Amino acid sequence: MNEMNNKSLPDWDPHSDTVTTDQLAAYDEMRNRCPVAFSERHQWSLFRHDEIMRVLHDHDTFSNVVSQHLSVPNGMDPPQHTAYRKLIESFFSFDAMTAFEPVCRSLASTLVKSLPRNHSVEVVSTFAQTFALQVQCAFLGWPFSMQELLRQWSRKNHEAILKQERDKLSDIAAEFSTYIRELLQARRDSGEQAPRDVTTALLHSEIDGRPLTDEEIVSILRNWTAGEIGTIAGAVSILLQFLAEHPELQQELRKQPEKLPEAIDETLRIYGPLISNRRRATRSVTVGGRAINAGEKLSLFWVSANRDEQVFEDAELFRWGRDQNKNLLYGAGIHVCPGAPLARLELRVLMEEVLAGTKDITLIGAAPTRAVFPAGGFSQLHIQFQ
Repeated sequence: MNEMNNKSLPDWDPHSDTVTTDQLAAYDEMRNRCPVAFSERHQWSLFRHDEIMRVLHDHDTFSNVVSQHLSVPNGMDPPQHTAYRKLIESFFSFDAMTAFEPVCRSLASTLVKSLPRNHSVEVVSTFAQTFALQVQCAFLGWPFSMQELLRQWSRKNHEAILKQERDKLSDIAAEFSTYIRELLQARRDSGEQAPRDVTTALLHSEIDGRPLTDEEIVSILRNWTAGEIGTIAGAVSILLQFLAEHPELQQELRKQPEKLPEAIDETLRIYGPLISNRRRATRSVTVGGRAINAGEKLSLFWVSANRDEQVFEDAELFRWGRDQNKNLLYGAGIHVCPGAPLARLELRVLMEEVLAGTKDITLIGAAPTRAVFPAGGFSQLHIQFQ
């Protein structure tokens, strides 16, 4: 494509019926037809693996500061990003994940045992979302009574993003801030009797020799919650649907559960639960033959990059032995998802419990309904467990 920047004629409509009916097919088509595309809604959208990798590794040209709200640490650039990132990573260390695994497994086991058998179950709302909410509350040390509140907050946040209702998004962010500030104050009031959990640990954390502010803690927890709940629920729905359609893989993984981590990453490479992420150009630059001006925003479509035929042969097929280092499921570069160890732990443990606690997983009843941008996975999925 010749270098051009004709914005009077958008290359695509990311929220057209064609796109929302089948996101994956639409992004596949854009990757081959117009891999760097302009639209009024998103400005620039990137669909190819190599161009997205270029952006991810050039944080001088492509900034992560894209939100009007403080976003710690993923909405920061170096050098500010560096110290916050080091602090955040400590909560997802090997030791922290090892300590949390028994809690995660207990929740997963109890939830699997509660599944009705031999008839249709709508698993997105009753299983996938419930697991994501339970694990999030357990990891952060929040009371389980917050689950329904968080479910409703996540739904409202998703709908406001879809409709680009900026005023409503600000109100929703303020609502979340109120929840967290109440939790923080309760811990301050408890003094030495405060629970020893992640939320309390953040209260005692420092950055550049000073305590984190409440605004910073709220931002960290909002990013973890908004990203974690929807993405984990979407990932669980994708994995259940894929296993239901591939009974031979089910049986293979029941016999060899040690292969689950690779199977999970490969399945989610194909059907990505996280659709995209944003950047902002700090200077004029040409990407894929398109002239992008300083200040313009870019959307990086992870799910498209992970289906790029130039990187993954027969990209739509599940294959053992692929180079998962090229898988952008959790991003790449200095902003690679810091919570990836927790997400991998949660998904592995849940799928181990599902496969160990069932004999068969099959699709039944109404056809699956795919989620729409900005969500991935399914909004409705009916499964029968035996």
